[in-house]
Amino acid sequence: MTDRRDFLALLAGLGASSSPLFVQAQVSAGWTLVTGYSAESFHGQNLAAFANDLTAAGLKVDVAANNSLFKLPDIAGAVRDGKAEMGETIMTSLVKEMPVAGADSVPFIVRSYGDAKRLWKHQRPLIEKKFASIGLKPLLAVPWPPQGLYTKVPITRAADLKGTKMRTFNNTTQRIAQMLGATPLDVPMAQVGQALADGKIDCMITSAVTGVENQVWDHVKNYYEINAWFPKNITCANAKAFDALSPDQKKTVLASAATAETRGWAASEKAAVESVEELRRKGMKVERVSPELLADIKRMGERFSLEWVREVGNEANDIFIPYYTNQ
Repeated sequence: MTDRRDFLALLAGLGASSSPLFVQAQVSAGWTLVTGYSAESFHGQNLAAFANDLTAAGLKVDVAANNSLFKLPDIAGAVRDGKAEMGETIMTSLVKEMPVAGADSVPFIVRSYGDAKRLWKHQRPLIEKKFASIGLKPLLAVPWPPQGLYTKVPITRAADLKGTKMRTFNNTTQRIAQMLGATPLDVPMAQVGQALADGKIDCMITSAVTGVENQVWDHVKNYYEINAWFPKNITCANAKAFDALSPDQKKTVLASAATAETRGWAASEKAAVESVEELRRKGMKVERVSPELLADIKRMGERFSLEWVREVGNEANDIFIPYYTNQ
């Protein structure tokens, strides 16, 4: 394994919104918070509580969930352009415009919710700066439960996945499959059950929550808590709309957002625990990774993070160097 000091040295070396009058009118009429996720999800419930807190404090906020006003990929742009005052989207949807948004989806470097919080601590200042440059005010970020590994047969090390058929759904999972010597197969989540039943895929990386929602226990029996990454949803406001608030209203929004972020992280962790327990109840064998597999994962994490630093540049160092030195 790469010596930690050498690894840090490698990291270091790689180096059109609404008018103010319109905004003020919207403050009087109330705000809309748009999201692409369902109202029933823990993210949706957390946003509803956030909106209720603001409404109770005198700033009426209505939540439009489930892509009802804007599709998930369009939400950040809609908020930026003043079509909605607030919105929630998944952070990785913003990587083309701001590559630092992809830090939380670099696999195998975050091992726990505590690690994920520490990573967000170092990522957040850069996100705030990037958002400000495009007219957005970030308010809170909440992770999804960690991504685990599902396999049809037991494994003890990464080499056991060589030659298998792995379900992929983005560039990261395709790269993981390639590193493992597995065959990547792009399968939408809605088709995973059938693909497993037909023998088209042997393994996949996704959260325990997604596994429960899709009842994968009928076709796959092993789940490993590899905690591959903790993708985050971010909620932001239109910067001009936020600036049009009174000082007291601004304090209320920021205080309520901080409360919602804390509540959201707790809800995510609860959902992770409950979904893993449900996999067990349905007969799946849930295991932590073996020492051999953990060592393989750590090596892959270092490789992925180095590749990401080369791609993103110096800003990536501002996240990963303090993260790896536990600051």
